Amino acid sequence: MNNWFHSWRAAIRIARRDAWRFKGRSFLVLAMIALPILGVSAADLTLRSSELSPQEQLERSIGAADARFSDTQYAGVPIYQSPDGDIHTPAKDYGDAVWPSGPTDVTKTIPAGATVLTDTTGNAKLTTVHGLLQTEVRELKAADPVAGGIMSLQEGRFPEKSDEVAATTHFLETSGLSIGSTLSARGYDRPYRIVGAYELPNGLKTDQINALPGAFLAPYAKAAESAGLSKPQSSTTYLVKHSGGFTWNTVQQVNTKGVAVISRLVLLDPPADSEVPLLQMAGWGDYQQSVGAQTAELAALGTVVGLAMLEICLLAGPAFAVGARRSRRQLGLVGANGGARSHIRAIVLAGGLVIGVAAAVVGTVLALILTFALQPLLEQYMGQRFGAFDIRPLELLGIALLAVLTGLLAAIVPAVTASRQTVLASLTGRRGVRRSSRVLPMVGLGAVLLGGAIALYGSVVTDQFVIVAGGSAIAELGVVALTPALVGLFGRVGRWLPLSPRLALRDAVRNRGRTAPAVAAVLAAVAGTVAVSTYAASDEAEARAEYQAQLPYGAVSALVVEEGGRDVPAVRDAVQRLFPIDTRADVARVHVGKPTCMPYGGEPGCGRFDIVIPKANECPLWGPSVDGEDPASKFTRAEREKLAKDWRCLESGNGGIVGAEGGLLVGEASVLKVLGIKDAAAEKALADGKIVTFSRAQVGPDSTISVKLVADAEAADRAEQEGKPLPGVVKTLPAHLVTGDHEAYGLQGLITPAAAKAAGFSTVALGSFFSTDALPGTEARQKLDGELAKIGSDVDLRVEEGFVGDTSIVLLALTVFAGLVTIGAAGIATGLAQADAEADLKTLAAVGAPPRVRRSLSGFQCGVVAAMGVILGSMAGVLPAIGLRLTEQRQRERFFEQALAEGWGGAMTPPQVTIVMPWATLLALLVLVPLGAAVLAALVTRSRGALARRAAT
Repeated sequence: MNNWFHSWRAAIRIARRDAWRFKGRSFLVLAMIALPILGVSAADLTLRSSELSPQEQLERSIGAADARFSDTQYAGVPIYQSPDGDIHTPAKDYGDAVWPSGPTDVTKTIPAGATVLTDTTGNAKLTTVHGLLQTEVRELKAADPVAGGIMSLQEGRFPEKSDEVAATTHFLETSGLSIGSTLSARGYDRPYRIVGAYELPNGLKTDQINALPGAFLAPYAKAAESAGLSKPQSSTTYLVKHSGGFTWNTVQQVNTKGVAVISRLVLLDPPADSEVPLLQMAGWGDYQQSVGAQTAELAALGTVVGLAMLEICLLAGPAFAVGARRSRRQLGLVGANGGARSHIRAIVLAGGLVIGVAAAVVGTVLALILTFALQPLLEQYMGQRFGAFDIRPLELLGIALLAVLTGLLAAIVPAVTASRQTVLASLTGRRGVRRSSRVLPMVGLGAVLLGGAIALYGSVVTDQFVIVAGGSAIAELGVVALTPALVGLFGRVGRWLPLSPRLALRDAVRNRGRTAPAVAAVLAAVAGTVAVSTYAASDEAEARAEYQAQLPYGAVSALVVEEGGRDVPAVRDAVQRLFPIDTRADVARVHVGKPTCMPYGGEPGCGRFDIVIPKANECPLWGPSVDGEDPASKFTRAEREKLAKDWRCLESGNGGIVGAEGGLLVGEASVLKVLGIKDAAAEKALADGKIVTFSRAQVGPDSTISVKLVADAEAADRAEQEGKPLPGVVKTLPAHLVTGDHEAYGLQGLITPAAAKAAGFSTVALGSFFSTDALPGTEARQKLDGELAKIGSDVDLRVEEGFVGDTSIVLLALTVFAGLVTIGAAGIATGLAQADAEADLKTLAAVGAPPRVRRSLSGFQCGVVAAMGVILGSMAGVLPAIGLRLTEQRQRERFFEQALAEGWGGAMTPPQVTIVMPWATLLALLVLVPLGAAVLAALVTRSRGALARRAAT
């Protein structure tokens, strides 16, 4: 035991001095190991600091209150809720019956003697320096101690008068206002003075103002209603502070009145699942991830960590081999003085241990400093303040031990190689004759075959991504094991190469011990890049094939559904001024009730209209349920599959036109022109006062369409839930069905304003469609966005520019990453080659070789390693990508078959998974990366070297 301790102590001292002597190599390996440790440690610190404790969460949600009471809008019926109050449902399962809906008087459930603060939230369009900005308005007495912690005051003070407001810092930045400025709301000219700036710890990017209770929302709602604008919606909760707080039993008692409670006591000491009635209800019992999902996540994390360690070991291994080569005389002296092979292995391994410990310390310290320094930027990026700076020593220690383990693993192969050299060879510098292992290639070949078989099984027989990924990883490790043998095969190409590349290739083949790890490192980096690139390119090709344009190429639509189309003229004018418009087609929408009613109702006094589908055109699979039973269940599977392909069941629903109920628009024939629909019969039908429709299901046997006008949308919804006939007035209009292959871009029906008026329809302006002379440029779009921001309406602006994928950016980033790793790995191999080939280079100089030979030889050595790694990595990376795509194909096919069997997959097309090779990425890897590595190595290599004395023999 004592001898073991002293020998390792001496080995560590030698390794430390050796590392300090060769600072460049040591720094390279240290940085290589420390960077991943820095990243993982910083991620751990960021994650832990961003996780709020229950106490911190409570401070931000309910301040210093004991609970927050809120109305669940279930008309006061008893409810069940989760302990955190986020999820709630009526205690009774109403099934297909009408579910209770309506407000509850929350104040009646608050205990007597409690301190109560109202917290009301709504929205308003506020005036800014630039125009109008949709902003959240919160009425809360923020200066009250009960609300402490919900809002963090940054400057000034909270409002104390009814004409004062405070604003979030983000709102002030966005609006261009500051403390002391005044603001008002659209349709409500009363000015409010900004007296303070605050931030929401959980919403740093929220645009919000704070006013005293009753000072803004109620008068604003009255002003908006009198001005003919939509009445803004608001909701109120209650912050309650009561002696003794609210236990879980108290919360359940309040739940019987239809009120949900977020309780401080309950969140700090949550009840057991068996005591939560909500979790005992069918379908509500598990909000946690399944064990399988957690296992999959752990497996994915383990795979990523394992591959990262493998990558570092493969890159750092040659660097340790450099140290062993340069220190072989020192290692030979150890053997000459009685040192055993174990002592030599210990010295080389101690180098890995020293570098690993140093990398762990440096990486951890830098992670602490950078995370703390960058915390404000991270908070702004994530949009919320962190809690306390949370340092978990055990987690950081585990990450640090990973660095030490990686350093030791990277030094194992060089240690074994150094210990096998004889003392005479180490002292004289002779390399001797070394035979390559025959076992390793056989193991590698077996791993390739086994991994390929597993990946093939996972992609063809099963639909499990984990099996494909595991098989691909085994195959890739097999290719890594085959690398020394494959490097030997590359040597046969040397006979056709010029002198310098031939020397470089033969040198790489002769010294496979230092070439193979570097090639394997390049292989691993390129294989991952090729796999992701192939999958991404295939996914983009599939998305391009499935892309459905919403408008003809270059066309523009600008639609406004709020406030009865009040801002439509201004929007039309802005688009026509700033875009190269060719044709403009104005459209309107049919509405029932007040002009300010939104499509499909939703407000008291608002209605809707429905296009009545004739009974003969209804899909039997989509009929109303009877006693809660799916109508498709009365058919056999064969009948469901047959009906799913019936034209009645293939009809798609409402198109993608915003605000057009049933896909029906009001407009002239110019709409057809802008949408690229050339049909003379349709234009004539419009002129004759008919509805032009693209939906066969809507047309009755007498070529008419029936439209039902429903005065009360809420009553209609209740009637539908109860299975009663829908109340309303039916109007029948002549129709023209457009046949042929026409792309309607979501439009299902078009009627002229004159025909709509004659039919008794009320209409409001919706917007316009535009055709353009050329696709609008970025500058024009930015100007239009600025104009629309000043108008203040929520405009649905679409510019059809065809399919635009972002995968190319991903591929570019992956290519650059692979190139950097490849050049780095090849550079390490070149450094080792220069150390090993120093005698050869001096011999070349002695026999009169030109000075540029040294530079070109180094460049070709680096390029050869990069080229071999890129070629092998490109071949290895295709397998997992193809396997994953085939697995995805099987999953989609199974989903499609299930949909057909259940009768609702008729509108779906059979799945087709595309596999595309990223040729541009492969070309960049195969040509540019080796070329860049060679040029870089040639530039940093000295062309002249000093001659040395003849070595003693």
